[in-house]
Amino acid sequence: MADDEDQEMPEGAWEGEASKPHDAAVQRALVEAQQTILHFLQNRLRDRDEAEEVLQRFSLRALERAAQLRDVRTVRGWLGRILATTIVDHQRDVIRRRQREEELDPETLESHEAEPDAELDAAICNCLYRLLPTLKAEYADIIWRADILGEPRDRLAASLGTSLNNVTVRLHRGRRALRKRLEEMCRTCPIHGFLDCHCEKAEKFRVEHAAVAGRAK
Repeated sequence: MADDEDQEMPEGAWEGEASKPHDAAVQRALVEAQQTILHFLQNRLRDRDEAEEVLQRFSLRALERAAQLRDVRTVRGWLGRILATTIVDHQRDVIRRRQREEELDPETLESHEAEPDAELDAAICNCLYRLLPTLKAEYADIIWRADILGEPRDRLAASLGTSLNNVTVRLHRGRRALRKRLEEMCRTCPIHGFLDCHCEKAEKFRVEHAAVAGRAK
């Protein structure tokens, strides 16, 4: 008989088992994960307002592409590429504005490439490190080892004493649980730190998110 983990379950049937209750500790983890990205952006861009703008764009893109998590090679690389691309797009927008105000070499725009670097990668890892404890322990462990540390699945199966198929299914389910946390993190207010915030920035984000979701249909 196949392990229970190998049996396919309806969407959402296992969700409550895959993640911890949405309590104060989970909320704190969401805020800390988001603050990790915001602090990185502030250090990179040297401007709080620009950092918040890029964080919002990053959050919208992550929400828009959340369904890709079932197919990506690693969550770490997927988030890193989205953040790197968002930063480059912001920098290009800044350069375009400057080009309208003063003469700049057109090649300046093309010199910006969306490539994750060591600092960006560390920010993504720290973000995930804060979110993983909000998941069921076995899912947090396998995502950490496979998606953060890059441990091969066959080695994971051997160390866990289970089948490769079991590891694949568990990783798939763990990513789905993590996707829920990432979506909640993206909707967390960067100023007040809660999901049901109605400040101006939070309301603006909801409007933009609804527009993105509408285009995706």
